Amino acid sequence: MSILDALEPFYRVLPEVKVPEVQPPLKKKILWSAIALILFFIMGNITVLGLEASTAGKLEQLQVILASEIGTLITVGIGPIVLASIILQLLVGGGLLKIDLTEPKDKARFTGLQKLLAVILCFVEAGVYVFSGLLLPVASSPLIPGISILGFLTFNFLVVVLQVALGSIILLYLDEVVSKYGIGSGIGLFIAGGVAGSVFWRFLNPLNLSGEIAIFGQGTSAAAGLLWQFFSNIPSQGFFISFVNNMLPFVFAIIVFLVVVFAEGIHANIPLTVGRGGFKSRFPVKFLYVSNIPVILAVALFANIQLWAAIAANVPFIGLFLQKLSTVVIAPFGFVETLITQGISPLVLEQIIQSIATLQFIGLGGEIVHAVLYISILTSTCIVFGKFWVEMAGQGPEAVANQLQKSGMFIPGFRRDPRIVRKVLDRYIPPITILGAAFVGLLAGFADLTGALGSGTGILLTVGIVYRLYEELARAQLMELHPMLGRLFG
Repeated sequence: MSILDALEPFYRVLPEVKVPEVQPPLKKKILWSAIALILFFIMGNITVLGLEASTAGKLEQLQVILASEIGTLITVGIGPIVLASIILQLLVGGGLLKIDLTEPKDKARFTGLQKLLAVILCFVEAGVYVFSGLLLPVASSPLIPGISILGFLTFNFLVVVLQVALGSIILLYLDEVVSKYGIGSGIGLFIAGGVAGSVFWRFLNPLNLSGEIAIFGQGTSAAAGLLWQFFSNIPSQGFFISFVNNMLPFVFAIIVFLVVVFAEGIHANIPLTVGRGGFKSRFPVKFLYVSNIPVILAVALFANIQLWAAIAANVPFIGLFLQKLSTVVIAPFGFVETLITQGISPLVLEQIIQSIATLQFIGLGGEIVHAVLYISILTSTCIVFGKFWVEMAGQGPEAVANQLQKSGMFIPGFRRDPRIVRKVLDRYIPPITILGAAFVGLLAGFADLTGALGSGTGILLTVGIVYRLYEELARAQLMELHPMLGRLFG
């Protein structure tokens, strides 16, 4: 009996969003997506009961990417969903889980297993956040008759874990609602919404920590938006330093946006003929063939490394290894600003040598070593996940060749044999997969070093998500205007 057979009774009892018998019209799809996004924002503003007022997690730099908000119902965000996908991809890719994703039955079982694993990870990660100290439950309370202090603490910890886990489970089902009744995917929608909200608020927020208006020097401007800080700090810091410290993140966010939009339009067209009539068509292989999936998986993996490092902090050797690794995979945000304002000196070179020898990032030299290691690891991880995703999503040369044959499409000048088509696709898809995954990894890494608003990775993901959302909206509108096309390609 396989693991899929053994676990089938468990994942079959999980609630499931019913597939619509008839595809809803475009307006209803947009409405469902909007409802899911509104619920996501509402959950991001509901504080978990029983937490210390000053609680703050160590993953705040990654919470935009994970569509999370530390201390609220979406504290762990989409982390469990993405981690479940990563684990199963590794199991299938390594041959440990025998499953044929081209078979509808196996694909349905795989989806059920992924949901079961995601639900389990919701509770596991919620427990990790609480018991590792990333979230701080209230340690004292009014005395309750019949309950000891230890009993109260245990109860309070469990209540916090339950709230955080249920919040992530709700996101899991909202993602399922969007994928079946809405536009795009819930995961992408939540990431884009979180990044957009973060960029807008960090740049234009007029309030300081005390809730006072802090525009143009009114009130304390330390916590106000970067635009207001730029103007307020010009008299004391000068235009250049104030611009570097406050406006450079916004400039780099715009640059990342433009680069991704340009890269989205780069593609190679493979000529095709359709049917016996020889109707000419083409199959576009985009430069960003892997989309932004590798970056999502890589950043989610980095976040989980930090979680497990917190768990194993007191375990000999393993704890030290995970602690060092978790330090490396945290992006040195704002590194470029520091480099511009401080410059390179002989002391920096000494710090570089010392940081390489001890793997302790000391001073600007240590930040340089950290930046190189971070970009190298992020890019390599993106390439690995890119190759996995292409095969798992049925986008590899063999799968595409079979799809083209079933559609009656062939490459002109070659025999009508899927093996021949696959050889032609082998010239394009594998190299573009590696180049595209490396490109998104490098771009996200370098943008993170600049401290771009919403983080470079967040901007990269948001642009890709919005671009594909636009394509899907255009396709849905076309299908609605021309029902025959919907029946032909559905």
